[in-house]
Amino acid sequence: MSIRVTVDSTADIPPERARELNIEVVPLTVLFGDEAFRDGIDLDGEAFYKKLTTSPVTPTTTAPAPAIFEEAYRKLVKDGATGVLAISLGSSLSSTYSSAVTAAETVSKESGVPFEVVDSHTVSGGFGLPAEIVAREAMNGASLAELKAHAESLLSRVRLVAVLDTLEYLQRGGRIGRARALLGSLLSVKPLLEVRDGQVLPLENVRTRSKAQDRVAQIIQGIGEIEALGVVQSNPAVGDELMKRARAFWHGPIEVFNLGPVVGTHAGPGAGCIIAIASEQNKQSEQSTGTGA
Repeated sequence: MSIRVTVDSTADIPPERARELNIEVVPLTVLFGDEAFRDGIDLDGEAFYKKLTTSPVTPTTTAPAPAIFEEAYRKLVKDGATGVLAISLGSSLSSTYSSAVTAAETVSKESGVPFEVVDSHTVSGGFGLPAEIVAREAMNGASLAELKAHAESLLSRVRLVAVLDTLEYLQRGGRIGRARALLGSLLSVKPLLEVRDGQVLPLENVRTRSKAQDRVAQIIQGIGEIEALGVVQSNPAVGDELMKRARAFWHGPIEVFNLGPVVGTHAGPGAGCIIAIASEQNKQSEQSTGTGA
């Protein structure tokens, strides 16, 4: 059997790792006025952040139409996939999930190949890391049902805590009000955010970048026993700082994800986060004591 795993480009999985793990990536689109760029194909992170900070045009982002997903899914079927697990950007954050579901139903009906589409309820490496884990299992022969169940379990245990360099880009995209962004700028604060259950939740404001990165690590460390960990970087300097802090409490492998153009449109340059997948035992303990989300 050949079960394939797919994600959309907001999983921010580096292209070489996606190829290594046989993960199909469907791109979203970033628009600078009339210029359209496919995320990770026509515009990589480095070129995007340069354009973001110099262009007079505020970029916008669009989800793939079902036809884009259909094209990718038909290719997988043609290549011999006997089942497809698609893990999507959170449905409350984008219409991407809806497009993926529509396309999966169409291609499954015409080909007879089973598809499962999982709503990640998160973004970036928050579902990129679980996708990589189940992709390895797919390459080792796991069934579609096993992969879906494990993906859902992993996603239910993800914690993603981010630090932004500025609130300007959230304000540009209409995610927060102008007054709040201006106040944050005047106070020179670095906002901490968490993506949980499909919601972007403000945590706290910290006065310096270094202290904010310290705080991100403290929050992640505080979740208890960890099964897997990743760092998301808008640039290598941000990644190195977060990696250094993560290494103080985690000695296992750390996957690095590059914050791509779509998520970067809203997070802005200088953003980064640490992602952790809490252990099953830790999650069960949270639920039994009533402290889980």
